[in-house]
Amino acid sequence: MTAKLMQRQLTRRHILGMAALQTAAAAGLTRIGLQSAQAVEPAAVDNAPAIVVGSGYGAAVAALRLGQAGIRTIMIEMGRLWNTPGSDGKVFCSTANPDQRSMWFRTRTEAPLATFLWLDVVNKDISLYPGVLDRVRFANMSVFVGRGVGGGSLVNGCMAVTPLKSYFAEQFPTVDADEMYGTYFPRANSMLGVNTVDPTWFESTEWYRFSRISRKHAQNTGLRTTFVPSTYDFAYMQKEAAGTATKSALAQEVIYGNNHGKRSLDKTYLAAALGTGKVTINTMERVRAVSRASDGTYVLTADRVNDAGTVVETKQYSCTYLFLGGGSLGTTELLVRARDTGTLPALDASVGAGWGPNGNTMLGRANHLWDTVGANQSTMPVMGIDDWANTANPVFAEIAPLPTGLEHWVSLYLAITKNPQRATFTYNSATGGVNLGWTAAQSAVSSGMAKKLFDRINSANTTIYRTDLFGSTNRTFADDFTYHPLGGCVLGRATDNYGRVKGYSKLYVTDGSLVPGSIGVNPFVTITALAERTMARVLVEDTAP
Repeated sequence: MTAKLMQRQLTRRHILGMAALQTAAAAGLTRIGLQSAQAVEPAAVDNAPAIVVGSGYGAAVAALRLGQAGIRTIMIEMGRLWNTPGSDGKVFCSTANPDQRSMWFRTRTEAPLATFLWLDVVNKDISLYPGVLDRVRFANMSVFVGRGVGGGSLVNGCMAVTPLKSYFAEQFPTVDADEMYGTYFPRANSMLGVNTVDPTWFESTEWYRFSRISRKHAQNTGLRTTFVPSTYDFAYMQKEAAGTATKSALAQEVIYGNNHGKRSLDKTYLAAALGTGKVTINTMERVRAVSRASDGTYVLTADRVNDAGTVVETKQYSCTYLFLGGGSLGTTELLVRARDTGTLPALDASVGAGWGPNGNTMLGRANHLWDTVGANQSTMPVMGIDDWANTANPVFAEIAPLPTGLEHWVSLYLAITKNPQRATFTYNSATGGVNLGWTAAQSAVSSGMAKKLFDRINSANTTIYRTDLFGSTNRTFADDFTYHPLGGCVLGRATDNYGRVKGYSKLYVTDGSLVPGSIGVNPFVTITALAERTMARVLVEDTAP
């Protein structure tokens, strides 16, 4: 198939898929597909040749490629379809004015910044609802994840960074890096709609003054900065700035979703998957158990919940091919539970191991009065401080926005450090869930590395840290949460070299649990590219003609 023909088919499928999403949203359906058979009585067991658990990056790749291969596929997503405007006419609420749409079954928001000037003015009381962002808490680490059709793509900052090739090869020594960088990373970037900010516009716009100030301070320290690609449409952002398009990134929208401009998965991979006519997405269903029948098929148990979080139905599914794309937390928990309760007893002992937070640490710096960062700030980061080549202290620090609508003289960063610490998930028989063996001492490794970098920046610019942003008095670094959960079913350990789960045939992992705890940059492009690599191999070798 020629590239032009493939693009025409994808465009047609995108159109069909987007229409299916709009139809489902208008009708309030929890089952999304081209063939809207919602009136049909459900079977006792819903069967399909393939089932994909989740709808994030790796899951979306699996669904599209299965659909293109003509394999009927059911996706099971625990969140809702975010395609219906609320009473304000918007699908998502803003970061500054959150409501029930913000958090997954919470009565108060739990944003990463807890305070400002030590005042509890950031988080708000909300009504209980299946909102778009969840904060999953463990003993010493909490994890931000997206809930909805599109997973983390709904709530992230769109930083579509391909990792340094040498570090990718270090993390995945059995994967052909030349093939990844020649084929699968470009394929992922193309499908995700990755683009870059216009450098000329960046230099002149008020919306990125905060980035330019941080760049100046990095340069004063002798440090390198770099632009990073994005899945936010920068042509749309320029129209926002010009006043010719409805503001989204320029209207304080990010962690609770973007109403415009963002190329989230429901607009790319998932729309194309639905457009094949072979893929159906069932929403508001959480898979809690998986086993294998005597005939080799997989049997899944899923609970469907309503908008109050009440289980209204328990469903059974069966399939020949099972693809797990529920993310580092979801996939790992499902497999650890299956192994330790005996429903999939042959799973490898390494399932649950190799987890890390990608070295995440957040911090803020107080700038001089003459270094204004701007009252108007885009919520989409476009630049990072790149000190990864410093072998004594490798750090990549995103220059993050803090859009309050007021001048605050704060430079905010999400540092990604080369923290070698890893943890393991273990089954908790009392709760039926999992515990994470991550410790505060392991987090301290990340904050210590970030401190070495930013002490240099503060020294060169005679600036200081902000200690009022993270809840506790005089707390400088927030190292107890992550946006980038990685590992738990590491490629080449819990799986073979293509994500096939050891101990079972036709069982695959396609998400961030394959990445061994660290990738050095925002991980979603890597997850997408690895899933493309897996599907290219699996569809040739494992599926029946």
